[in-house]
Amino acid sequence: MQWEVVIGLENHVQLTTHSKIFSGASTRFGAEPNTQTSPVDLALPGVLPVMNRAAVEHAIRFGLAVGATIAPTSVFARKNYFYPDSPKGYQISQFADPVVQGGSLTFGFEKDGKFETRTINLTRAHLEEDAGKSLHEDYQGMTGIDLNRAGTPLLEVVSEPEMRSAAEAVAYAKALHSLVVWLGVCDGNMQEGSFRCDVNVSVRPLGQTEFGTRCEIKNLNSFRFIEEAVHCEVQRQIELIEDGGRVVQATRLYDPDKKETRAMRSKEDAQDYRYFPDPDLPPLVIAPEWIESVRASLPELPAAMRVRFAAQYALSDYDSLNLTQSQAMAAYFEAVVAKAGNEQAKTAANWMLGDMAAALNRDNIDIKQAPVSTAQLGLLLTRILDGTVSNKLAKEVFAAMWDAKSSDDNLADAIIDAKGLKQISDSGALEAIIDEVLAANTKSVEQYRAGKEAAINALIGQAMKASKGKANPAQLTQLLKEKLAG
Repeated sequence: MQWEVVIGLENHVQLTTHSKIFSGASTRFGAEPNTQTSPVDLALPGVLPVMNRAAVEHAIRFGLAVGATIAPTSVFARKNYFYPDSPKGYQISQFADPVVQGGSLTFGFEKDGKFETRTINLTRAHLEEDAGKSLHEDYQGMTGIDLNRAGTPLLEVVSEPEMRSAAEAVAYAKALHSLVVWLGVCDGNMQEGSFRCDVNVSVRPLGQTEFGTRCEIKNLNSFRFIEEAVHCEVQRQIELIEDGGRVVQATRLYDPDKKETRAMRSKEDAQDYRYFPDPDLPPLVIAPEWIESVRASLPELPAAMRVRFAAQYALSDYDSLNLTQSQAMAAYFEAVVAKAGNEQAKTAANWMLGDMAAALNRDNIDIKQAPVSTAQLGLLLTRILDGTVSNKLAKEVFAAMWDAKSSDDNLADAIIDAKGLKQISDSGALEAIIDEVLAANTKSVEQYRAGKEAAINALIGQAMKASKGKANPAQLTQLLKEKLAG
């Protein structure tokens, strides 16, 4: 039987506010356990929560960026559950009336060797508070509770179940991560828990319209784990059904060491949480003027920038999507083009998504830490355009620039001169090389003149070898053809 995978994501985005969502306690990461709490976070008797305005603005900012509806009035509810790291015995969240409703996210990914663009619809994004954290290590067999995170503001972004593969789910998660960092509403630090993912997975026979029973894999904090967890859970569900069993709705955890998901608890439905409006918080009213004020503060968004890149620089969808994965990447690209000229935009894109991306991945650094500056790369592209250096030798120059870690804007010229990499464009020097090659390769010359045009490739290769790769390829080929025709 052929199976179809159905995936929906719930991402918990920690908002970049200095204080918690309902109290003035700090959200700074890394403090000693239980040193960043307040009576409100601890739910001491008589305390009242007060809404953090900055958290609401971050939610509005995100909603506008994904084309969602910003609810003029939204309500906070109490979501009741009893875990040791939840001091209240409930979580303040939004249920029936979330602040962000609808919207969509467009991204690109590889499928069957081809680049595809997908748009996933969002169900909602709602504000809520985080819980504390259970610490299982170094407590002599006991579990410690750190409530520093309790009350940290979160925006939970819920997608429609429209993804059909692990690769698609990862691409969506990366695009969402990039967007919230771009907007400045989240620092995106997955190691610190700023961006966490719950993945809902189900399978159904290919062609069936009814959804299968879903399982939720909780608290995935890396893109690799998202992909691995989906693959493992899909395999588990298919094998279970094919062996005559049935999938039971449950919450599961992913074990990256054993490469398996395991049951955490039975999956609760909304009624199990006994949602009811929080009596201590009035409805959140967002006036149109507030929304327009936030809209005016938005930077150029990735979707608009992609359209502009395609029009202004004649870039493909693939190039535009990849160059707008982050503000830093897009800014670097435009600075390189400003140095090298608009006619070099496609070349700049190729270098950034090729050699530059490979070097960044190898060294595990971000574009912000790249040791080659925009001015240095721009000059190198200029030297390719003006024929000073060939594309092949430019790669050697780039590698030397990367290792040099110099701030000299003219570094490319210095390396070309020091290594003697300047391209040979002098006709006399090229003709001398060609004459030697023709004299030493009479068989290839005869084959070419007999009509075997492919024979010229061997002659070009020999000539480039004789010039140690420094010959101007276009000029060399033209001169060689003229000599052979003579």
